[in-house]
Amino acid sequence: MVGGGNEFRFFLSCDISLPLAFRVLHAEHILLTQQKAPELFVECKLYIDGILFGLPVKTRLEPSGPMYCWNELITLSTKYRDLTSLSQLAFTVWDVSSGEEPEIVGGATIFLFNSKRQLKTGRQKLRLWPKKEADGGVPTTTPGKVPKNERGEIERLERLVNKYERGQIHHVDWLDRLAFSAMEKAKEKECERKANLYPSLVVELCSFEHRVVFQESGANFYIPAPVSLSNELVTVWDPELGRTNPSEHKQLKLARSLTRGIVDRDLKPSSNERKLLQTIIKLPPTRTLEVDEKQLVWKFRFSLMSEKKALTKFVRSVDWSDNQEAKQAVELIGKWEMIDVADALELLSPDFESDEVRGYAVSVLERADDEELQCYLLQLVQALRFERSDKSCLALFLVNRALSNIEIASFLRWYILVELHSPAYARRYYGTYDMLENSMMKLVGREDGDEDGFRLWQSLTRQTDLTAQLCSIMKDVRNVRGSAEKKIEKLRQLLSGVFSELTNFDEPIRSPLAPTLLTGVVPQESSIFKSALNPLRLTFKTANGGTYKIIYKKGDDLRQDQLVIQTVSLMDRLLKLENLDLHLTPYRVLATGQDEGMLEFIPSSSLAQILSEHRSITSYLQKFHPDEDGPFGITAQCLETFIKSCAGYSVITYILGVGDRHLDNLLLTDDGRLFHVDFAFILGRDPKPFPPPMKLCKEMVEAMGGAESQYYTRFKSYCCEAYNILRKSSSLILNLFKLMERSGIPDISADESGGLKVNLGCTS
Repeated sequence: MVGGGNEFRFFLSCDISLPLAFRVLHAEHILLTQQKAPELFVECKLYIDGILFGLPVKTRLEPSGPMYCWNELITLSTKYRDLTSLSQLAFTVWDVSSGEEPEIVGGATIFLFNSKRQLKTGRQKLRLWPKKEADGGVPTTTPGKVPKNERGEIERLERLVNKYERGQIHHVDWLDRLAFSAMEKAKEKECERKANLYPSLVVELCSFEHRVVFQESGANFYIPAPVSLSNELVTVWDPELGRTNPSEHKQLKLARSLTRGIVDRDLKPSSNERKLLQTIIKLPPTRTLEVDEKQLVWKFRFSLMSEKKALTKFVRSVDWSDNQEAKQAVELIGKWEMIDVADALELLSPDFESDEVRGYAVSVLERADDEELQCYLLQLVQALRFERSDKSCLALFLVNRALSNIEIASFLRWYILVELHSPAYARRYYGTYDMLENSMMKLVGREDGDEDGFRLWQSLTRQTDLTAQLCSIMKDVRNVRGSAEKKIEKLRQLLSGVFSELTNFDEPIRSPLAPTLLTGVVPQESSIFKSALNPLRLTFKTANGGTYKIIYKKGDDLRQDQLVIQTVSLMDRLLKLENLDLHLTPYRVLATGQDEGMLEFIPSSSLAQILSEHRSITSYLQKFHPDEDGPFGITAQCLETFIKSCAGYSVITYILGVGDRHLDNLLLTDDGRLFHVDFAFILGRDPKPFPPPMKLCKEMVEAMGGAESQYYTRFKSYCCEAYNILRKSSSLILNLFKLMERSGIPDISADESGGLKVNLGCTS
C-alpha cells in the first residue's frame, strides 16, 4: 500500500488508514511522597523524524483496580499511513496530587518500528527516566528500552511473555501455569536483590493479524546487504511476496479458457496422472489443494464426472471469480455422478460461497431420512451462518423437514434459539425462527387426528416456559445455606408449593430431549447433585404412565457436551450399520442457552464410588449379574457388554481427543455398560501434563482379567475393528467439525483448525 507524501508502503497490513491507538496498562516501582492514592496523568507526543507531529494528548489515569493499574485506551489523530521508520512515541507521567504545579514523575520514548523495520506490537515495558520529560529527538535522551548490556533475567522473561501474548509461542495450559508461577518467583527474588529498581510504564500497542513491515519506495531503496565476515543472518524483505506471478496467471487462464473445453472433453489421464488424481481424490476435506493439483483436476474434469468422490475436489479447483469458468462448473456439477451426504456437508462449509454449489448440496441432503438428518441437524443450523441470504435453500429445507417431523422441529427451534445470542448472526437466525414459526402456524390438522400447526407450536413454546420455571427454582435452591439435604428439602417444598403447577401440567409438554410427553414433576423423587452448580435431578411423569429423569444445569456451557454426545450417537449409528454393537450410551444433551441446558439421566455409579464401596469392578458386576459358572463369577453377557463398551469409548475418546478423564466421570450401569460424561476438554486439550492417548484405567483392565487374558485380547480386537469402521467415515466426521468451527464452542473456537486434531489417521 502506498502512503501520502512520504511515499512508503506497509506489507501484510490490515488497514493503514486506522488511527494510531494503544493502551496504558500500569506502572511499576513508582515511589511518591504522599500517602494517599496519587492523581496522575500521562502526556503522549508523537515525533516523526525527531519533529513533533500533531498535538500532544493528555489523559488522566483513572485506576481500574490496584494502585498504578489503569488500562487506559489512548487514540491519536495520526494514522498509521503517516508514520515513518523513525516515528516514536514520547510518554511523560505527571503527578497532580498536590493541587499545585504538576510534578514530573518521569518520561520515556519508544520507536514504533524495530531495527528490522517491523511495526512493534503487544506489551512494551518502558523505563521511566525520573524527573525528566520525554525527549523525542533522534537520538533520544530518554530511551524507554533498557540497553542490552543492562538487561537481566527479568527482561528476558518479559520479552518471552510478549511473544507468548502475540501467539508466537505455543500455548500449553499445564506448562504455562508452571512457567508463570516460576516467573513470579523469579521477579520477587530480583526485587529483593535490587533495592533501587527503576520506575517503568507498561503500554500495549495494537496487534495485527500479520506482521507489518515498513518500506520506502524509490529507485535506490534496495541497497545490497553489506558484506560481513561473520555468519550473521541478514533479513531481506521481498516486496513481491504473496503477489500473483503474471506469467503463471496468464498460463492458467489460457489452460482454463473455454476453447480448451473442446480439447479437454476427450482427454484421458495417463497411468501416472491417474495415480495422482486418485491421491488427490482421497485427500481429507481439511487439506488445501495446491495450484498444480487444482490444475490437474480441472484438466481431466470430464473424465472424472463418473467418480462422485471427485466432485468436491473439482469444486475446489474452480476459479469462482471468473464468471465464464464458474458458469461452466455449474453445468458440469449438474451432470456429475450424485455424491454422498458426507460430501454434501463439505459443500456447505464456509469454503464454498456459490449459491449454486450450496443449493446442489441441499438437493443431496433431501435424500436423507429423518433419522439420518437428526445426526447432522446441529451442524446444518451452524451452516446457516455461511449462507448469502436469510431465505436460503438450506433454511427452507430445514423448515420444510421440521413441518413433517415434530422432533426435528423441536431440536431445530432450540438450536436456533441458542444462536440468537450471537451478535454477528442474530438477524439471520431471527429470520429462520420467524420462518419456522409462520410455516408451522399455517399447518392444518388432518382428519386422522394430527394436531394443527397452532397447537404444535404452542407445545414447543411451553418447553421454554418450563425451562424458565426450572431456572427460577434453581436460583431459590442455590440461595439456601447449609447442607445438600436442606437444599433438596427446599427443592421439594418449591415443587409442592409455589411451583405446584409443575406437578400436573394443564396439557402434556413434549420433553426437549426426546419425543416423550411429560405430564408433571414428581417432587419426592426429585433431588440435586452435590456440586458447585447444584444441578437439579428431576423425575417427570410421562403420558404412558412411566417416568423420565432429566438433569437441569444452570451456569455451565453444555454446547461442547452436546456436540460430543451427538458425535458419539453418530458413531454408534455408523458402527451398527456395520453390524458392530458396542453397547454405547449416547444419552441426550440439549443446550437451551449459552450457560444452561438439560441432560438425560442414566441410572449408574461412578467408578470412584464403585471402587470405594466394592473395591473392584468385578465385585460390583457380581452383585447384579452373578454366575458361578461364568467368567470371574459374572454372566458372560454382562462381561461381554462391559468389554464392548470399554472398547467403544476407548476408541471414541481417542478419536475426539477427550481430556481430563478420571474415575468420577467414568460411569457404569448395573448391566455392565461403561460410558463417559463431562467433556470440558476435547481435541487434545487436557489440564493434566502428558495425558495418555487411550483413556483406559488399570481397574478396567483388571476387570477383563488383566493384560494377558483372552478377554483383554478380545477388547483390543473390538478397538481395532471399531477404529477401522469409523475411519472409513473420516470425511463425514471432519466435515461435521468443520461446520462447527465458528460456533463459539470453547475448544473448537480456540483453534479453528479443530477438525485437524480429530485422530482419524487422515493423510494431510
